[in-house]
Amino acid sequence: MDFSGLEKQIGISFRDLEFYERAFTHRSYLNEHPEIDAHNERLEFLGDAVVELIVTSFLFKHFPDKPEGELTALRAAMVRRKTLSEIGQELDFEKYLRLSKGEAKNTAKAKALILSNTTEAFIGALYLDLGLEIVEKFLTNYLLPKIEEIMKESRHIDAKSHFQEIIQERQGITPHYKIESSSGPDHKRKFTVGVYVNDEQLATGEGSSKREAETAAAAKALEKFN
Repeated sequence: MDFSGLEKQIGISFRDLEFYERAFTHRSYLNEHPEIDAHNERLEFLGDAVVELIVTSFLFKHFPDKPEGELTALRAAMVRRKTLSEIGQELDFEKYLRLSKGEAKNTAKAKALILSNTTEAFIGALYLDLGLEIVEKFLTNYLLPKIEEIMKESRHIDAKSHFQEIIQERQGITPHYKIESSSGPDHKRKFTVGVYVNDEQLATGEGSSKREAETAAAAKALEKFN
């Protein structure tokens, strides 16, 4: 595969091209090409963790006065599927993707998911090939600046609504919230809230108000679903 155009576009020279070939290989491609023995899901798993680390560090340093709950919501908005798929679209990742013929004909929504996953896999490849500093450079150019738009549009505050939409779409039910604990004096309360689907707790969040704790819980649940 020829990645010279991508290297020029992002200003980074790759070393081991096998990492990137794997990052752009969807599982479905192996069904039609048995000579290929690896797809991108393990790299996606790694890339997800690397993105979360860099985004968390960025938010911690740049917003020293924001509470944990709001930082969690901001992080969820930054690493959500839509945001990552936008990077894949911007860099024309679809041009490099190796998909089965069936997947290639899929809906725009399915392709957005594939692009999001591919972006994470690419980041995983970049980390293995060139290290954390280069990944941070890449994300500084293509992901971290999106924080301004996210905050301007209050996307992070809408974590509860976004999570509810996902659960209603996938399971046809509405998530609910439950206060797990509260502590501290009246003027400085700290709430821990769990978000549940049916009787299953998906995540917990903390905050100085019930709303803030619910938003943090929804944001953490969104990170899992993303």
